[in-house]
Amino acid sequence: MLVEEAAGQRGGGAGGREVPHNPGDEGSLTEQTAPRPRGAADPLASLSGQVLDTRYRVGRRLGEGGMSYVYRAEELDSNRSVAVKILIPRLSRDPASVERLRREATIATRLDHPNVCPILRLGETADRLIYLVMPYLEGEPLSEHESRRGPFSADEGIPLLVQMCHGLQHAHELQIIHRDLKPENVMLVPQEEPGTAPTFRAVVMDFGLAKERRAGAEVAKLTATGIVLGTPEFMSPEQIRGKPLDGRSDIYALGVLAFELFTGQLPFPGKSAQETMIARLRGSPQILREVRPELPAKLEAVITKCLAMDAASRYSSMTELAQALEGVVGTGVFGRLFRR
Repeated sequence: MLVEEAAGQRGGGAGGREVPHNPGDEGSLTEQTAPRPRGAADPLASLSGQVLDTRYRVGRRLGEGGMSYVYRAEELDSNRSVAVKILIPRLSRDPASVERLRREATIATRLDHPNVCPILRLGETADRLIYLVMPYLEGEPLSEHESRRGPFSADEGIPLLVQMCHGLQHAHELQIIHRDLKPENVMLVPQEEPGTAPTFRAVVMDFGLAKERRAGAEVAKLTATGIVLGTPEFMSPEQIRGKPLDGRSDIYALGVLAFELFTGQLPFPGKSAQETMIARLRGSPQILREVRPELPAKLEAVITKCLAMDAASRYSSMTELAQALEGVVGTGVFGRLFRR
């Protein structure tokens, strides 16, 4: 399953069910061009039942965004279920967009951790249709789970955050920064064992905005092609300013995600994404326990440190953040569940 940049200003997700497109909202990869045709006018919107590149039998559509469609598919050689992300033809003809997709695939094929979703293959059909293949995960985006059930308790939310930390630490050790961490880009995969209550494995998705810390001038050119990278509500101050980034920018975004996870609100309120961006550059975040007084003071301290304006004042690594979160509940058992 792939969380796609669709439906809504923050981007949309598709779990085990189709997510309708919201016209005019292109999510975290906002292309500065006219919206593409929708529905029957676009042949990529109706690929179900066809065979792609002689390799994949296409199933139902899972989502769509400004740059691609996402389908569930069956790999014919192995009969396994996969998710296929198909770049729209107009962008396939754009060398910068193709290079960006190739970079996404190159980066994400290096990921190998139970709390991140890798890319299995980058393919191109005879008629130059470019696509990515990823594992299909049964579950739902964290954003949908939050919307359905409301804010999490500390005991429910901390294990998920710790798992995200471990997955992102793996990426950071490969010199990969996610740059677009948000609830829409985290899948919750049910883990059921006989005689126990169901739990979830958190899987960080869509490393399409991921950037290697050692990337050169060719990556800088990609960010100047008219595609706005990132989701405004979750950007760190240094990302908003266009400054060099390291893993502490993802720590900031995880702090925003955590605040919303436990309160249902963003730490920097505003009437628009632009207002929240300005608030992050000029003001201070809401205090966690002013919104939910019953939450632990230690948890408030952890999230406040994540949201420090100066990156040097945040946690130095995802491992350090995971340890701080485990300290809130007084045990490391959650992090060890899926640590590699």
